[in-house]
Amino acid sequence: MSGKGKKRPPLVADKRYRSKATAARKPTAKKAAARSRAKRKTSKKGNRWLVLTGDVLGWVFRLSWLLVWRSAAVVTIILAIAVLYFTTSLPPLADLLDGRAKGSVTLLDRDGAVFAWRGEQFGGQIATDTVSKYLKNAVIATEDKRFYRHFGLSPRGIASAVRINLREGRGPLSGNGGSTITQQSAKLLCLGVPFDPAAGISEAAYEANCREGSIWRKIKEAVYAMALEVRYSKDDILTIYLNRAYLGAGSRGFEAASQRYFGISAAQVGPAQAAMLAGLLTAPSRFAPTANLQRSHDRAAVIVNLMEDQGYLSKAQALDAHLNPAELSQAAEARAGGYFADWVMDNGPSFLTRKTTEDVIIRTTFDQRIQNAAEEALQLVFDNLVREGSEAQVAIVVMSADGAVRAMVGGRKFRGISGQFNRAIQAKRQTGSAFKPFVYAAALDLGYRYADTVLDTPLTIDIPGSGPWTPRNYSNEFRGPVTLTDALKYSLNIPAVRVSEDVGRDNVRAVAQGFGIQSDLALGPALALGASESTLLEMTGAYAGILNGGSSVTPYGLIELRLQGDEDPLMGQDGGVGERVITQDAARQLVYMIDRKSTRLHSSHVVIS
Repeated sequence: MSGKGKKRPPLVADKRYRSKATAARKPTAKKAAARSRAKRKTSKKGNRWLVLTGDVLGWVFRLSWLLVWRSAAVVTIILAIAVLYFTTSLPPLADLLDGRAKGSVTLLDRDGAVFAWRGEQFGGQIATDTVSKYLKNAVIATEDKRFYRHFGLSPRGIASAVRINLREGRGPLSGNGGSTITQQSAKLLCLGVPFDPAAGISEAAYEANCREGSIWRKIKEAVYAMALEVRYSKDDILTIYLNRAYLGAGSRGFEAASQRYFGISAAQVGPAQAAMLAGLLTAPSRFAPTANLQRSHDRAAVIVNLMEDQGYLSKAQALDAHLNPAELSQAAEARAGGYFADWVMDNGPSFLTRKTTEDVIIRTTFDQRIQNAAEEALQLVFDNLVREGSEAQVAIVVMSADGAVRAMVGGRKFRGISGQFNRAIQAKRQTGSAFKPFVYAAALDLGYRYADTVLDTPLTIDIPGSGPWTPRNYSNEFRGPVTLTDALKYSLNIPAVRVSEDVGRDNVRAVAQGFGIQSDLALGPALALGASESTLLEMTGAYAGILNGGSSVTPYGLIELRLQGDEDPLMGQDGGVGERVITQDAARQLVYMIDRKSTRLHSSHVVIS
């Protein structure tokens, strides 16, 4: 059977075991099929969720993208329309360079030199190609080093400013603003809204509105800045900035500031001066060299370093600027004639002085040499004769015999701001013994002689309604018969009262008023002892009348007023010698008597030149 080549039948054991294996494999195959079906079912279900999720995400993405680009398109269109609107409303460049709401007054002394400024100064229009390259570079280095590379806004600068503000505990838009020069120019232009006094808003409120820092205002500012970039070139925008920036001490624009602080044009400033001027942009009042020169120097040193770091100055130039910081002009450093300048401004027509919209030049009687001497004498007195910490005050007026005021000190210190209380013209004090020359002036005019005698003996006068009044001398002594000259020399009270009563109080009062003492004069016999009050300016003018030969004077400080650029004055001197009050002979005798008097008058702050 085996040799026939037939297939060997399986063994019984093989059958048995194969059957068992087959039987064992059959359920496994079923399970596998079930698992396969379940897997396919699960896979189909998972695919459906995956497809559904993908569809939803895709739809959300497509919707978001649709909304984003459409919103961006809408915003871009609105922005373009806003920029176009502002662009079309912008005037020619020349109309934007003078940013003042008011005019200015420049005061010249008797020699024609500038000694004081009032109002907002504007030195004239300048441009980027006419100013010093150091000044142009100092401004860019300080305010916007990417000025020539951005489109009006600097995202990097804004991000840096926000980071600094948050680090210092402020709000993101509080403090540093990251504003470009273009944005600052937009703010200086108040977004194209000019100041209009007729609108019922004050200049201070207008300025505050221009500096508003709300988010909406900053958005408008950004739009306006982009409009500036579209309408003008970069140099034009910088020109606007250089002309409109406020730089302290009433200076609007870099030309005015350069002339105000250094006495030169903005085209002539060197690195140190340019750094000082650019340093004023951060805080004009705080860093103004006329307010605190050392603080201004410290700020300028920072600017010099910035200019060196950005390649605008070589190491040698920077070192020279550090070693030779900018110095003020003589007029700016002296700040002379503050009280005098205020007095002239107050006495001129307001529409050409305090409220002028024009640039006015006033030539005055002021003498800086005499003013300096008066201030030095004042300091000498307080250093040597007044105890430290004393609150004593003083006033000085120096006047020529024709009424021209040469110098004026209205208090111990002038703080550099106009409108301070001026004791020389505002404070009224009893005239005291300084009034006695007018008693003798009345007597001499009526025929008395300087050598005539008067009794210095006890005196009692019965005053109706008040009873007896007994004047006394300061020394409580009596000299008997004395000449008028000696009575004035020793400032004796009783002889002055006797002469006043003899010639008549009305005559004494008339002479005093004729010489310019307009204050109410006492009615009783104490008139002779200076019981009345007067200002120092009135008394000085009255003495000037005695000195000039007996004619009244009207004190004056203004010689000529004209508009800047005009040759013909709008008005001339208002004051000077007036009508005769006493005879020349009487005046000569009185001058002799005063010369014989002690050089230290009772009113020691009255000075006559």
